Amino acid sequence: MVKLASPEQASQKKATRAAFGATLAELAAEGVPVVAVDADLTGSTTTKKLADAGFADRLFNCGIAEQNMVDVAAGLALTGHVAFTGSFAVFGTGRAYDQIRNTVCYSNLDVKIAPTHAGVSVGPDGGSHQMLEDVSLMRGLPGMRVLVPADYAAARAAIRLAAATPGPVYVRMGRASVPCVYDDDVELDIGRAYVLREGSDVTIIACGVEIREALAAAEALAAEGVSAEVIDAFSVKPLDEETILASVAKTGRVVVAEEHSVIGGLGSAVAELLAARRPAPVAFVGVRDRFGKSGEFEELLSYFGLDSAAVVEAVKSVLAFGAVC
Repeated sequence: MVKLASPEQASQKKATRAAFGATLAELAAEGVPVVAVDADLTGSTTTKKLADAGFADRLFNCGIAEQNMVDVAAGLALTGHVAFTGSFAVFGTGRAYDQIRNTVCYSNLDVKIAPTHAGVSVGPDGGSHQMLEDVSLMRGLPGMRVLVPADYAAARAAIRLAAATPGPVYVRMGRASVPCVYDDDVELDIGRAYVLREGSDVTIIACGVEIREALAAAEALAAEGVSAEVIDAFSVKPLDEETILASVAKTGRVVVAEEHSVIGGLGSAVAELLAARRPAPVAFVGVRDRFGKSGEFEELLSYFGLDSAAVVEAVKSVLAFGAVC
């Protein structure tokens, strides 16, 4: 098991996006040929930290032109750079999908699509900016890896992993400050999932900000005599099939929680795996075929049924089906 945050660390809150520019600056200082290509949001995405650290020649601001941003990143990758794109998730994946598909993935270029402000954590910006389909879009692209970090430390690890992994990688980051889950120096791997809490009655598989909700739900369930295993599917693609299957073999029931549409994301990946190799009752915690809504992050988690209470209810629904072992 990976090392989790100490009680002191867990009391701190940081946004996953805050790790982006700072980690790029670390990598540049270490001699990694990283560059950042942004679409006029260098402050919000934090890529400006790369320039602030003395690497102004590594930061390219393309203006409000996301398609051009991806193509510039592709060109830089072809000259030997490890190119990271910025922007908000709704623009960095949706507006530039054609370029990501046909320029980056088709040619397997060393471009990392790493937008911020994904999911409902965008809050008051509302449904036009709350990207809930990005994991589905990126997961469907041949050759694209998809990483969804739970906290600042995991986001830092994801950026480092992306830089060290040849070819396209998608790293999903958010705007809201969230509690720390992992130790500051945690190291994660592409294609791995991590058992954060062992249990015997149900497997809760989550990613991103839903990890904290899954852990809180497991605590609440324990008080009712239900033993929940919590897995961080940090790597949505490739999915760690063996860790998930081993857990389901033990518990026989599954709940998947994600700050994303229930269509096409982590829930779909897990359901596809179970349908093929180990059928079991599955409940899904996610946004159900609708756009986002303006509000504060915490209230939106409750409004859309993404909080720990929703995870508890989903667990109770699969418990009613019985286990398939």
